[in-house]
Amino acid sequence: MPKHVLILGAGLVSQPIIDYLFNNTDFNLTVADILEENALKAINENPKGQAATLDVNDKKQLGNLISKSDLVVSLLPYALHSIVAKHCLSAGKHMVNASYISDEMRALDKEAREKGLLFLCEMGLDPGIDHMSAMQIIHDIRERGGKIKEFVSVCGGLPAPDANDNPFGYKFSWNPKGVLLAGKSAARYIENGAVKRVSPDELFHSTTPMTINGREYEAYPNRDSISYEKGYGFRNIDLLLRGTLRYPGWHEYILAFEALNLLENHPIDQGKISYAMILADLNELEPERIRSQVAQKLEIGKDSKVVQALEWLGLFDQDLIDCDGSTVIDLLAKLMSEKMAYADGERDMVALQHRFKASFDDHEEKITSTLVDYGIPHGSSSMARTVSLPLAIVTKLILEDQVSLSGVRIPIDRIIYEPVLAELKALGIEFKEYVNIIEN
Repeated sequence: MPKHVLILGAGLVSQPIIDYLFNNTDFNLTVADILEENALKAINENPKGQAATLDVNDKKQLGNLISKSDLVVSLLPYALHSIVAKHCLSAGKHMVNASYISDEMRALDKEAREKGLLFLCEMGLDPGIDHMSAMQIIHDIRERGGKIKEFVSVCGGLPAPDANDNPFGYKFSWNPKGVLLAGKSAARYIENGAVKRVSPDELFHSTTPMTINGREYEAYPNRDSISYEKGYGFRNIDLLLRGTLRYPGWHEYILAFEALNLLENHPIDQGKISYAMILADLNELEPERIRSQVAQKLEIGKDSKVVQALEWLGLFDQDLIDCDGSTVIDLLAKLMSEKMAYADGERDMVALQHRFKASFDDHEEKITSTLVDYGIPHGSSSMARTVSLPLAIVTKLILEDQVSLSGVRIPIDRIIYEPVLAELKALGIEFKEYVNIIEN
């Protein structure tokens, strides 16, 4: 009898996993979404698929969906995975997702192991492909007798160069609020063998220029790099840093948003108001002179690229809009989603690079491993493919009994990363590696 996969969520990254499982397995799929029409569209009348309405808070309904499956793929928001996982524990079902492991998920490890269940997290792009590709190199270095002294890993989802046509160098196919909130996150990493902490106020003052395949970027620290020290098996490492990639200048725009109080959850009380009036109210400025006064507040020229970008975005507009009780950051996110969306047929791009320094008895190696992948015009985005195809491949492996693991895990085991990376390569998602050998 064919296996049955339950996919929770039919959002922006769901299509590649659905298509892969339909085309490469005999599995039956149930796709469940808060809007059943999204699920119906995703399965596209495939006879191996069925659609369902999803209400995560309806315990009976969710439990019933999970009980009929052999494995659950959760494409739901991060905070909902532990709810799904508890149902999976009760029903004895495996689960995979692409999100960072939460404390709530980690607390389920012991029970999952006892029941022989695999809850595989961080199985997307970043985190996901980054873990697998890094561990493949880490294991190779160790097997050749080397010691890793430095590890830097950076990743970003960006417009392809041919679609990079706005002042911010960024586009959205989802709600920008999550990206904006990254400007309020702290980070930790290791530099010169010591822990370095970066406060939210310092984060975008801590960007580093990087060149990848001849193209310029900037990178900033991503959350807690040190949490991967144990999982990656590093000991006494000099440099350990995971970072986020953007095109040059991104940090200047985020710093401007912060300085202008645009990243706050402050509610807008007035029903009808202009963006210029909002900006003026937040900063004690005059709407009629908003451009020049913003430049003064930021201590930059009124014709600088930052001021021009804010004007292009519409923050100086005098037209009245309906706020509907929104907060400041929600209005900014709405404006960015309208002005910075991908046009039909435009490509996105994923850039991911690892940089290693490893010491051996008679030499040192500097290893660079790079993935640059592009979306398909009028098809799936690179972000959707690189997030969901690893989930699709590992789902196939688990249900074909090729993964003998249990517990709450991330994909750093050879039994996972070798076949998944091989299949990704066959699908055109491939790393290019360069090694510089320095003799002692």
